[in-house]
Amino acid sequence: MHSMPPNVSGLELWHWRTTAKQLAIAAAVPPSEVDWLLQEVAGLDRLSLRLESFKNKAELTLKFPLAELTQLWQQRLEERLPVQYIVGSTTWRQFSLIVSPAVLIPRPETEELIDWAIAAVKTNPELGQGAWVDLGTGSGAIALALADAFPQATIHAVDVSEQALAIAQQNAQRLNLSDRIQFHQGEWFEPIASWRHRLSGMVSNPPYIPRAIIPNLQPEVAQHEPHLALDGGEDGLDCIRHLVDVAPNYLRSGGMWLIEMMAGQAEAVTRLLEEQGSYRAIAIHVDLNGIERFVSAFRI
Repeated sequence: MHSMPPNVSGLELWHWRTTAKQLAIAAAVPPSEVDWLLQEVAGLDRLSLRLESFKNKAELTLKFPLAELTQLWQQRLEERLPVQYIVGSTTWRQFSLIVSPAVLIPRPETEELIDWAIAAVKTNPELGQGAWVDLGTGSGAIALALADAFPQATIHAVDVSEQALAIAQQNAQRLNLSDRIQFHQGEWFEPIASWRHRLSGMVSNPPYIPRAIIPNLQPEVAQHEPHLALDGGEDGLDCIRHLVDVAPNYLRSGGMWLIEMMAGQAEAVTRLLEEQGSYRAIAIHVDLNGIERFVSAFRI
């Protein structure tokens, strides 16, 4: 016999929400996360939460019992477990993606990486054909967005973590993009050695945080997100340095090199690209907050 999905009255859930928000404020966690959680767990939309109209419903169906929700919320506040890991999903661009502590939670600013790739293909339509690679794919977010944006292209998604790739593949299946993306386990370009000098584009959100800084990041990040996806070595540029050096062997002439980086790294990354000697049209792009966050260049 299947257990029935747990039901609560709107009033019960309203009381729960009020208490959860008070606890959040006391723990210095944004109270807006309570509503985010309820959207995922109770299927409520933003408007009914804002107007509190759900309060009058006789019955609401939850993904799990209220007692369990209370426990998870305690975990969020006491252990600083990110709310996205609690519900196992996050919204990024137009996608709902599965996430777990095996992958970095895709950030809103990373969405803009895709916009720069799309802009480049508008100017150089031939780049929309051929093959693109997302190096360090994690949840698969970038690869999925590229597959969606460039229906004529083949997308390769590479990650060193087997658990991350498993999640990326699940996300591709859920979004019906599996046939457009090839997944590879390994470090950076190694698993796609047969694609030397043939890639139209390389996109990466590599680990770029200087090792010494990681313990001082928000506890949500430092204690729960995979350090493999954060640690950029002593100066934060280890992985970026590697991508600058190796990408010219893989990009075709005119192919795009595009990464996300940390505030304050733009000058160093530009210098690395210039010194390497295989790139032209090196450009720094700012994110929505005006922070220099992305670098693009093209293979000579």
